[in-house]
Amino acid sequence: MLEHLFGSKTRLKLLYLFYSYPERAFFVREISRQSGVQLNAVRREIANLTKIGIVKQVSADQAKTEEIGTERSKYFQLESNFVLWSELKSLLFRAHLLEEQDLIVRIKKRAGEVKFLLLTGIFTGEKDIGTDLLLVGKIKPVSVTRLIKEFEKTLGRSIRYTVMDGKEFSERREIGDKFLYSLLEAKHLIAIDEYGLTKTY
Repeated sequence: MLEHLFGSKTRLKLLYLFYSYPERAFFVREISRQSGVQLNAVRREIANLTKIGIVKQVSADQAKTEEIGTERSKYFQLESNFVLWSELKSLLFRAHLLEEQDLIVRIKKRAGEVKFLLLTGIFTGEKDIGTDLLLVGKIKPVSVTRLIKEFEKTLGRSIRYTVMDGKEFSERREIGDKFLYSLLEAKHLIAIDEYGLTKTY
């Protein structure tokens, strides 16, 4: 079974997607777009996951979706009765944490002089937030873009990020900037902090 579960990166991307939205159904083209995987590969892995029992097909009228496909679209979602549902969720969560740590290490090494790094949004399960990643300091934009794109391929999802220099960050703090404070008040993880905000908020 483990061989079937982790036999490809595509399978892992799909598992991340389904476990990120356990009660939501997706149609195949939507899965392809969300994960950045070609349609044929998605169809093949959906068949594998359905055979194992992790994913099930649901009818259009039963599907809880955010997007609606065509009349011929088939919808799939996690099978809540899968015998290893909780164990697999825990394993994926731990793997995700390791990937996040790897991203943080790469940012420290290659993104410039990072004074502050905050993760929220898809990293913490926080919805309706303006960004997933906030970087402050003397940042190298090209390097950051390259790092994020690399991580998006692993995660199978797009990442929104915001870059500020130290002056802008300080000014926004002083005026009580709505966007900045929405990030600090939301569920977040501060990975780098040379401003002492972890002690203030």
